[in-house]
Amino acid sequence: MEGEIPRSAEVVIVGAGSTGLSIAYHLVRLGVRDVVVVDRLGIASGSTGRSAGGIRQQFASEVNVRLSLYSVEAYARFPEEVGQEIDFRQYGYLFLATTPEEVQAFSANVALQQSLGVPVRLISPEEAREIVPQLHVDDVLAATFCPTDGYADPYSVAVGYAAAARRMCASILEGVEVTGIKVSGGRVASVVTNRGEIATPTVVNAAGPWAGVIGRMAGVDLPIQPFRRQVFVTGPFGKLPERLPMVIEFRTHFYFRREGPGILFGMTDPDEPPGFDTHVDWAFLEKVLARAVHRVPVFAEASVSRGWAGLYDTTPDDNPILGKVPGVEGFIVAAGFSGHGFMHAPAVGRCIAEIVAFGEARTVDISPLGYDRFVAGGERRELYVI
Repeated sequence: MEGEIPRSAEVVIVGAGSTGLSIAYHLVRLGVRDVVVVDRLGIASGSTGRSAGGIRQQFASEVNVRLSLYSVEAYARFPEEVGQEIDFRQYGYLFLATTPEEVQAFSANVALQQSLGVPVRLISPEEAREIVPQLHVDDVLAATFCPTDGYADPYSVAVGYAAAARRMCASILEGVEVTGIKVSGGRVASVVTNRGEIATPTVVNAAGPWAGVIGRMAGVDLPIQPFRRQVFVTGPFGKLPERLPMVIEFRTHFYFRREGPGILFGMTDPDEPPGFDTHVDWAFLEKVLARAVHRVPVFAEASVSRGWAGLYDTTPDDNPILGKVPGVEGFIVAAGFSGHGFMHAPAVGRCIAEIVAFGEARTVDISPLGYDRFVAGGERRELYVI
């Protein structure tokens, strides 16, 4: 816990995950120095600390690709710019298509991604097996591969942003729970916490799976629900390449990549109900392992050493809600990422900081991701969600 609760702040950010801390870092870099971040537990204690750490540019919409392009460059220069090593490994992302419909979608999306400068290729099953020789590809129709995609350590990213923001005078208050948001005359007036009240004209809701709860405190109904996602790691396993890309079976959302000497893997459970449960369902592991052995037969020789569960903050179209909320002046949202919050944290942090400092995002046009799309019927589902 850091210091006393200030009586006022220019900006209060709710949530000390990678997104909230990126926003704080970019705000102070833009000269907004009176910034306070509050988190009921602590830095990277929520979804960030339980993330699989993937960073990719393969998305189905221009706005998400542009957020990725900025973020990949930012992560590549993170140690130099922010002052923290993050173990960013650009080993690539390999998506596998197993239906004709997926091949058609992959072709269209690769064309979009290439037009925006992403070095992605549509490849054959045989080429996919050249990248990962242990893959079973008899039922694979096509694949896409981008060599500049990869993964990094989410906790190190959060710690790096926090340390840099603190060096530039931001306050990060751990163990401080938001219990209310006061709105007066249609605009934010203060944030109420379990340790006192902070008067502020601007609140940024970067609370991840709890963003809906925080929104209701300000009288805003955000269509964001929490869903459990489970991750498992094997013991040391040398029968897959050392430079293993993140491999994703698109239909089932089964994925795996290297994690130190072992293999990190997981899969979406389509029957998972919304909720805040973060216990590991070890019975579900049997389904994941069955999929793993089908796709990579040598997985049968691996042993699982540990597992954990985190929460996705999910919207109806699997895209985040970014920016101001009509009707409550000073209330800004950066949540609902549906699994790609960590990978977009640098770009989102910059864009939200620009909204606070300049009134609009300038680095990337994030207007397609505004809250009002759910009112105006402008949703466009993001297909690349794991």
